[in-house]
Amino acid sequence: MDVESIFPSESDLDLSFTSCASSTTTDRTFTCSSGRSSLTLSFNESRLGTSSSSSLSSNTHRPHRKNDPHWAAIQTVTNLSPDGTLHLNHLKLLSHLGSGNLGRVFLCRLKDYDNTDATFALKVIDRESLTNKKLSHVMMESQILSIVDHPFLPTLYAHIDVSHYTCLLIDYCPGGDLHSLLRKQPGNRFRIDAVRFFASEILVGLEYLHALGVVYRDLKPENILIREDGHVMLSDFDLCFTADVVPTLQKRFSSKKVRSSKSRFSCFGAVFGRRREISDEEMTEFVAEPTGAYSRSCVGTHEYLAPELVNGNGHGNGVDWWAFGIFLYELLYGRTPFKGRTKEQTLRNIASSRPFDFPECDVEEEDGVAEVKDLIARLLVKDPRRRLGCAWGASDVKRHPFFDQIKWALIRTYSPPDVPGLLKMKKKKNHVMSHVGSSGKFSTSSFKKISRWSWRGLSSFIKGKRV
Repeated sequence: MDVESIFPSESDLDLSFTSCASSTTTDRTFTCSSGRSSLTLSFNESRLGTSSSSSLSSNTHRPHRKNDPHWAAIQTVTNLSPDGTLHLNHLKLLSHLGSGNLGRVFLCRLKDYDNTDATFALKVIDRESLTNKKLSHVMMESQILSIVDHPFLPTLYAHIDVSHYTCLLIDYCPGGDLHSLLRKQPGNRFRIDAVRFFASEILVGLEYLHALGVVYRDLKPENILIREDGHVMLSDFDLCFTADVVPTLQKRFSSKKVRSSKSRFSCFGAVFGRRREISDEEMTEFVAEPTGAYSRSCVGTHEYLAPELVNGNGHGNGVDWWAFGIFLYELLYGRTPFKGRTKEQTLRNIASSRPFDFPECDVEEEDGVAEVKDLIARLLVKDPRRRLGCAWGASDVKRHPFFDQIKWALIRTYSPPDVPGLLKMKKKKNHVMSHVGSSGKFSTSSFKKISRWSWRGLSSFIKGKRV
């Protein structure tokens, strides 16, 4: 069956695109892709000779997105559909966003729906053009998207199969990717506050994936998308692999300096003074890290590959923590630490026992540079058994002094940094972000306003009135 019999001519279309299916990723990608030379993509299922099936990703088990207007838009369309199912002819293509290792991505919206904000990204994968190995990657990405529910990970709204095409309807991030934003910065590097902001959100996303037993294996700025509110979202899960994880509560002791006021006596009478005492505080932490994960597949982006992956000796969860260290380094300095003149030279630098260097530049003048350099050094330990995060997961990384200013429970309410090129659209009815300053902390007056609003709303709810 040829392409034209599946996808009709342009005369039947609202909008169609003919473009090469080549990859738009950077030359850092370790595995390359090849696709058909051209494909005219359109959605008019009346001309399709094969049956199609779709499945909506239920928002019942997605509490953080249950009030998302995108779900309401999809529910409206499916309620009007004769079979209560979302089909391709319910979607209107708006533009071609790009091509990747597995397929092409389009911007689309629901037809005849007035809410112009309800736009989506549609990832279209031609299964006939892929090898068996890449088909397994498609299945892996679809599987992971169907189970994740996190503010820094994409939501899968629908999975549609028609003929030999798989279509995934997911979030659209209008801000582009973090790699493009990094190239817009002076010196191709972020300030410390921006590095801390983006790293904190990615760290929380990695923590969630690891708690599900998912090893990401493709962390890089190109795979970090920027949402309309300036926050980020991890994407592309085709290189992931899964492993068993056993959540545990671990007890550990943390040394804490405490100031104490004590009196001492001299021949002149009582003298009051202060001194610091160090006390051990017992802490109970939740740890869910796939420490038993193991794979021998060599996949990923060559500048981000961990030494154990390059050596081919098998790898586990430690590859993500190594990549997180490379990620921090690139945001701070605008390049990766082991980059050579060629890919082969880069891989030799990674596998070598020679340590990497921190370049001397104006970064040294910023507060927090010493802390982030120490964190990078602890993450880029070539022996995964001694690498930060491999045993205790994100809880170890979160405790590092570089993240001392972060209140992890409030991470979603932090204001994105003010950096050139960052698209930040104000969300409607956002009662929290307007009260958070650039430091990501609540002011006392703002907290009182929020508290008064909350109690007033609760009182009206009890009385049966609408707020």
